[in-house]
This record gives sequence, C-alpha cells and structure tokens, in this order.
Amino acid sequence: MLTAMTEDRRTHWERAAEWPLTGLALLFLAAYAWPILEPDTPAWWVTACQWMTWIAWAAFTVDYLARWFLSHDRRGFVLGNVLDLLVVVLPILRPLRLLRLVKLLGVLNRHAGSSLRGQVIVYVTGGTGLVLFVAALAVLDAERGAEGANIGTFSDALWWAMTTVTTVGYGDQFPVTTTGRFVAGGLMVAGIALLGIVTASFASWLLDRVSEVEEESNAVTRRDLRALTREIAALRAEVVALRSGEVAGQPLPHPES
Repeated sequence: MLTAMTEDRRTHWERAAEWPLTGLALLFLAAYAWPILEPDTPAWWVTACQWMTWIAWAAFTVDYLARWFLSHDRRGFVLGNVLDLLVVVLPILRPLRLLRLVKLLGVLNRHAGSSLRGQVIVYVTGGTGLVLFVAALAVLDAERGAEGANIGTFSDALWWAMTTVTTVGYGDQFPVTTTGRFVAGGLMVAGIALLGIVTASFASWLLDRVSEVEEESNAVTRRDLRALTREIAALRAEVVALRSGEVAGQPLPHPES
C-alpha cells in the first residue's frame, strides 16, 4: 500500500513538472545557443545567458532529487536514470539537459495516431533534428578558437554533425578537442541507433503491408465461404422439401404407372 502511494506521488510530481521543465529546457536551449551563434554578444548578455543555464540546471537538479526522494526503490531509480544523474553532476554534459525536450516528442506522439509509422516519424524526425542542432552547438562551442581546429562556424558544425550522424564521415571537418571528440562519440552512437530505428521501422512497414494483404485475402475467403454455406443450406432445404414431396407447398405429381 505504501509503495503504491509513493509511486503515485512520484507520478503526480512527474506529470506536474513535465511542462515547466520542458519550458526550462527551451529556455536553456536559447540561452545556451545564443552566445555560440552570436560570438559578438555583449558580455552582460553572455552573463545573463549563463545565469539562465544555471537556473535551468538547478531546476533539473531539484526535479531529479524530488523523483529520487519519492521513489520507493531509490537504488533502482538511480540505476535506471544514470543519464539524468550524469547531466546533473558533470558540467561537461550540460548540453544533454536539452534531452528534456524529448518530452515534447512524447506530446507530439500522442497526436500522431496509434500507427507505428506515425510514431516513428515523430520520434525520428524530431529526435534527429534536436540531436543534430545540439551536437552542432556543442562541437562549435568546444572547437571555436582551439589550436588546429577546422570547425569555426555553425554551418561547418552542422555539416560535420550531419555527416557524422549518417555515418558518412567525409573527414573534411573533425574535432580536435577532448570535449569535441566526446560529442563526436555520442553522435556516432546516435547515428548507429538512428540507422537501426529506420531499418526496423521499414521492416515493420513491410510486415504491416504483408499482414494487410493477407487480411484482405482472408476476408475475401471468409466472405466466399459464408456465401457457399448459405447456398449449401438452401440446396439442403430444397432436397429436404423434394424428399417430403412438397415444393412451394404443393404435393409432387406421381408418375402414372
């Protein structure tokens, strides 16, 4: 009973915090991206953006601690939310706080219908766009001004992110800093996962099509069987009537001997 009450409280907290934290993630995205995309931003505005990112980080920390406190199995919660813990603890992973925006994909997914293809389109399109944008920002933030760096503009960073996530990897741009290589590693894993998702969704689509064709064929077969059953029943009734010597209520004429 106590376990159920605890989990209900945690679920209530998560539902209540979903939209505020999603809004904070959008605020974090804007505050994180602005100084990177506009390197000539005034110092006071850069400071304001930094404060906004720290406020968002504090809110995510409070959310994590609240969910941990409200969990019945706190050890299981920590083991099941390792990424959330790393995002809170390690400053180098601060771009990953934008993963809170994945909540938006869940909301959009509820409007995508119950079909697998609709859900996959929402998650793959939204998730890929978010990952590309965040990875481009993160690698540009790490590489800009570094010695020997060849990623100096957002267009360079976005091109590098696209070639990396698609596992093409032309090699014309590549990170030289430790943080940039960390971002590259994560993006490579995301690219492999994306390829697997697309392949699996295509295979599922083919199976759906085969199932639809089989269902249509089975429906026709069942309809034909029902028609044959009705005809057989009618013929059987006529045979019974003939044997009883009545057709349409009149006795059958007997042949003259």
